[in-house]
Formats: sequence, C-alpha cells, structure tokens
Amino acid sequence: MTNTTTANALDTVPRLLARNAKVYADKAAYREKEYGIWQSWTWAQTFEEIQALALGFLTLGVKAGDHIAIVGRNRPYFYWAMVAAQSVGAVPVPLYKDAVAEEMAYVLDHCSARFVVAEDQEQVDKIIDVMDDLETLDGIIALDPSGMRKYEKSVLFDYRELQQTGRDKKSELQAELDKRLADQGPDTTCVMLYTSGTTGRPKGVVLSSRNIIETAKGTCEFDHLVADDSVLAYLPMAWVGDFIFSIAQAYWSGFCVGCPESQETMQKDLNEVGPTYFFAPPRYFEGLLTSVQIRMEDAGPFKRWLFKTFMENAKDVGPKLLDGKSVGLLKRLKYSLGKLLITGPLKNTLGLSRVRVGYTAGEAIGPELFDFYRSLGINLKQLYGQTEASVFITQQRDGEVRADTVGTPSPGVELRIDDNGEVFYRSSGSFERYYKNPESTKDTKDPEGWVATGDAGFIEKDSGHLRIIDRAKDVGKLKDGSMYAPKFVENKLKFFANILETVVFGNDKDHCVAFINIDLTAVGNWAERNNIAYSSYQELAGHPQVYEMIQANVEEVNASVAEDEMLSGCQITRFLILHKELDADDGELTRTQKVRRNIIADKYADLLGALYDGSNSIFTETEVTYEDGRKGAITATLEIRDAATYDRKKVAA
Repeated sequence: MTNTTTANALDTVPRLLARNAKVYADKAAYREKEYGIWQSWTWAQTFEEIQALALGFLTLGVKAGDHIAIVGRNRPYFYWAMVAAQSVGAVPVPLYKDAVAEEMAYVLDHCSARFVVAEDQEQVDKIIDVMDDLETLDGIIALDPSGMRKYEKSVLFDYRELQQTGRDKKSELQAELDKRLADQGPDTTCVMLYTSGTTGRPKGVVLSSRNIIETAKGTCEFDHLVADDSVLAYLPMAWVGDFIFSIAQAYWSGFCVGCPESQETMQKDLNEVGPTYFFAPPRYFEGLLTSVQIRMEDAGPFKRWLFKTFMENAKDVGPKLLDGKSVGLLKRLKYSLGKLLITGPLKNTLGLSRVRVGYTAGEAIGPELFDFYRSLGINLKQLYGQTEASVFITQQRDGEVRADTVGTPSPGVELRIDDNGEVFYRSSGSFERYYKNPESTKDTKDPEGWVATGDAGFIEKDSGHLRIIDRAKDVGKLKDGSMYAPKFVENKLKFFANILETVVFGNDKDHCVAFINIDLTAVGNWAERNNIAYSSYQELAGHPQVYEMIQANVEEVNASVAEDEMLSGCQITRFLILHKELDADDGELTRTQKVRRNIIADKYADLLGALYDGSNSIFTETEVTYEDGRKGAITATLEIRDAATYDRKKVAA
C-alpha cells in the first residue's frame, strides 16, 4: 500500500494511524528515554495504545466536539492522548507546560475543556488551584500519580488505569468508536492551538483535518521525508511546529519520533538519536554557537588556529557543496581535511551529523549564524510560517538556500503583498477560524481565503523569493523619514555570544536605542578566565569591562548596518544593559520566547526615557516573578552609554 493509492482515504490523523499500523507495523513509531534507557514502540503497538485510551475516553463520557487539554513534556503518552482525543471526535488542546496556573486557566476556560491529561503532580496542582473557576472541567487524567494518593479521586483518573478500563470494555464500546472514526472527514477539527499572544490574550486557532493533512502531504513530498527518517520532539507541544513535525508529518510519512528524557538532557539525547530531520528556532542555534565559541576560547593556541583556518575555508566551500556548485580541487581537499579534524567532530558533538533536512523559523536568523551551520555541511534552511497557516507559508528549496530570504511559497500556497507592504497568503493549510472570536477571524481572513500575516515584506522579481523585513506593526520611520525595522538590528546583535536578547526602539524618534541582555553562560565564562568575581547576573551585567565588550559589539553591528542603504538609519546611538533577563513569567516574552515589545516599552518606560533624554545613568526598581510564583522587586542603577555610528558612504568606501 502506498501513499498514492491510499491518498483519498488518508484524510484524518486516526486513518493515517490505521494505515501505519498495517504498512509500517514493525517499524518504530516512538522512542523515549526514561531513567537513562531508551524505550521503543512500533506503529502496531502505538495503534493499540491509542485505541485503548480512546476507549477509555468513551468510558468517561467524552462526546464528539469536546475539548481535551494536554499538558506535560514531550512524551509518547501525550501524543497518543491527542490522537485518542481525535479518534473519539474530541479536539485536543495542548498547553505550555511551563505556563502558570492563571495562564492555563484562561485557555481551559476559553475552550471549555472537559478533561485535562496532565503529566504529574506539578501540573495537576496548577489545575486544581484554578479548578473551582472552571465550570466545564470534569476531571484530570494523570500520567504519573506519584504524590497524589490523598487527592480527590472523583476528579482524578490514572492514565494507565483508564487505558486498561478501555481494554476491558472494548467489546461494549468498539462499535461506538468505529462509528465516531467513520463520521470524521477533512472538515473535522483536528486540533486547536493557541497563539503566543505577543500583543494580547492568546487566540484559539482552529485547524481542520484538511489543513493538517494537506500541509503534511505537501511538505513531506517537498523535502522527500520517508519512513526511514526520524525527528527529536523537544519543542513545546502547544506550539504548532511540534504538532506538524511530531504528529502530522510523522503520521503521513511513518517516520519515528524520539522524545528526550528532559530539557536538561536534550542535547545529549539529540546526539544519541541522531535525527535526520531537525527543526530549531534561531535562539537554539545561537546557544549552540555560543557553546562552541566558549570552548574555542578555552582551547589552546594550536587548536584555535586549526579551528580558524579550516572554518574560513568551510564558510566558502560548505554552502557551495550543499547547493551542488563546483569547488576547486584544492579547496575541496582542504574542506575534506577540515571535516576530518574540525567540522565532522563538531557536527557529531552537536548531535547534527545525520541531519539531512534542517529548518529554522520563528524569527529571522542572523546571516552569520546561518552561514556558520551551512559551512559545517548541515543542510539548514529557513521556513516562514505561523499557527494560522499550519506552519508552512514559504520554504527554501535545496539549491536555493539564502540567508536573506525565507524561500518561495510552500506547496499549495499563494502569496501576495498588500499596498502597505503586508504579506498575505492563501492555502489549504489556512486555519478555519479563531475560536469564539469572529471579529478577529474577519480581520485576519477575508472571504476569499487570504490571510493577513502581520509581517511586512516583498517578493523578489527575479527569484520569487520572499523577504521579510519585520513585523508590520514594528516597521516604522525615524523622524528623518528613513526606515525603522528593529528586528534587522536585533538579529545582528544576537549573533555575538555575549548577547542573549536585545530590544531596539526608535520609531518616530531621531535615532535608535537598545536594551541588551547579556548571555550569562558566555559572559560568565569570560569573567572566570579574566579573574573577574561576581555574585549575580545583575552584578556581572553592570561591570565596566562587560559594558566595554558590549559596546564593541554594538559598534561593530552599527558598521554593518551602515552598509545597508535602506536601513542604515537603524544604527544604535545609545544603549544600556538590563539588570535582569527578560522572562516569560514576567510577561516580557511569550512562551515561545518572542519579545513582547510594547509590554517591555511600558514596563521600562523610565529606562527608555533616560536613553533619549541624555542621562548617563538611571536608578530603577523592577517587579519580578520567582519560580514558585511569588512576586518581588529588584533595584539597580544602570549605566547608559553612547555608541559610535557610521556614515554609509564612508563604510562602503
């Protein structure tokens, strides 16, 4: 049985599961590392686990159209819960596991969830704390019931016991399950995923089986994904990308999904799994590069020389070889030697030695960062998408990979640019609607199916590639009329290992200024090598030598920005180093680590004012949220520095 001959019947995830249980019965579907040991489930075993849970849901009275929330780390059990929910006609709603109780309560209340499948006591406690305010919530299904022996049993169910109940009552309930499976089709709601909420409350994005299956089919064919491929599922299950990679594409192609033991062991587990298909946001690749740079700084002179020598050649040769371009014999031989001594061992250490297709998205990636990974021979490409598109809007084809574009339209996607520069798309993957929010649906998706992305960009006439400038709401003008696009500068700054995050401001102003977060790991390592003592992030961030280092980074970026005719006005004239890291718990970042620019501007209005009024320092007090949810405050006197800027013509000369 092939994809071609069964394509008409494969219109829901449960039907893909049934196909895989027959066609790929003995192939591994899931792997999970627990207590240091890898466990594996075949597609046939996965089918049995999911069906048992689906029957268990029926014993609880789950109805078609009910919402079932899922919260926990990436584990096969939670992917099974999502497909089991689909099997009985319910809608899975994954939550961010690090969300606080109030954030979970909003989503659970908004979607009128009837049940929550939760990982452990930590997640159960958060739900119980808000349960009295959730009128529709009938119970919690716990995977690990440890520590909950005395909890109220009328609302708490054991995941595995529920599966066993489903098995015991299979003869009674199988006909009902079969009927519900048969009633489903392309228009059935497949999943509801909540947006990151950068500007307000998250919105529930309703995605149909057609949205998900058509997207999976087209993109698997685009990158030739097959049953022998594998991925590592480590990104939040509430994020649309994880759903597409770990369920939609995995079930369409039949490849294996590996789940790490924890976030802390993810890098080690990645190395052991050796996936062939890999996705990570720019922040992940920035962190990996930072670790490489730290190791090189700690290495001896000869090793540093070797690294520098072979990496200079690799940056020229590696991308050309990936794109199938010709390379001189001498350079090719040098690249092969570098692969043996430097790039090969480095790829293996990073866990990326087997990656055949790699993607990054979520925000723009700095060209220097992008080129570094491709120079290693990693086929890293960019895609552009959003939750409302079932991820994919554009992708980069092999041989057409560039750092300054996000590629051409994905299969089945149409693009157009509005008069104000905003990017619109239309595709079979376009979401159905925002749940309980017809106004936002109407504002985002027109009657002809065109969806507004909220991003500004343009399509190159010669190549058809899409270039994204910034979020449309963030693009503006400086007082002199020159373009202001903060993300362009922020991505350049974050290439430096010393800088973790930055927020640039300047719309309607004479010049641009910036808040900067140092990378504690990289700068802490530098401090130790230079015998600089510090007791906290705040103390290290305010150290004069750290300011000197960051100022050099800012001025180097200014020189680079000055070369861009359109954006040369975005050079940073003044900056400060924040006394705390931006944090999702403090509302400064989304759960997917995107900067909430307007909230940061409001919260730190005193700092922003000082950057523009000529002050050399400012005292500030900031509210913070501790890990246990308690609130507190920290105070600091922050230094403000001027940075050198450059004339575009002189830099070009």
